[in-house]
Amino acid sequence: MCAPCVMGLVEKSLNRRELLGMAVGMAAVATSSAQAQSQVAGKAFSNVADLTHVVSPSFPMFPGASPMKITEVVTVKKDGYYGNTLEIWEHTGTHMDAPAHFVDGAATADALPANRLIAPLAVINIKAKADRNPDAEVTVDDILAWERSHGRLPNGAFVAMYSGWDSRVNDAKAYVNLDSSNVQHYPGFSPAAAEFLVRQRNIVGVGVDTLSLDFGASKDFKSHVTLLGAGKYGLENLANLATVRPSGAMIIVGGPKHKGASGGPSRVMAIW
Repeated sequence: MCAPCVMGLVEKSLNRRELLGMAVGMAAVATSSAQAQSQVAGKAFSNVADLTHVVSPSFPMFPGASPMKITEVVTVKKDGYYGNTLEIWEHTGTHMDAPAHFVDGAATADALPANRLIAPLAVINIKAKADRNPDAEVTVDDILAWERSHGRLPNGAFVAMYSGWDSRVNDAKAYVNLDSSNVQHYPGFSPAAAEFLVRQRNIVGVGVDTLSLDFGASKDFKSHVTLLGAGKYGLENLANLATVRPSGAMIIVGGPKHKGASGGPSRVMAIW
């Protein structure tokens, strides 16, 4: 960020020709960078999917959690630059659950090794089940069915549930899906599937396109406890999983890194 006073000093120290030369040079660097990225994309991957929702004060929240607040502090017109302050619960929007979220003394998000944030991505599609039953869960049978089609889960894989629930994100009532007893109803990972993944497979974490790793009506959050208790991390409120191939993609997690983070909003992408 360049404050107006800094820019003023720069302008005083450079003449018009020098400023024009700097602008041309910066444009050339940008063009060169874009060309380099294109070449890398052509050799390494050709598709990028943003698995991240835009977060705002209207984003659906787990019952009891406060929505984020965005307060405009400075504007370009008034102050010469633009900026906001944010007040936000760590588990808002597309976000990470670190092991410490459910396990006392476990790793916080800032302590997770960076090499666990890039992983082979497996997308398990349970949309047909979820369309019939909002309490649908990823089961061990679903995982084994995926493996029959795509081979054993890769070592160090990240396993994502696609239920189609992200289509409801602009309707908070439908997304949280409370019944008359204020019980939530949406899909998640079954405790048995969570146990299978941490005991029988080598994964870094799991993700869902809903509010919780556990299905909405869960009372004990056993899938959370099993997965996070094994040192895995979770991603909740993922977007656009329908656009990603079931196997062969990689996930890149721009996780939070504030001190002592139980989790936090994350920018998540898939490439293939």
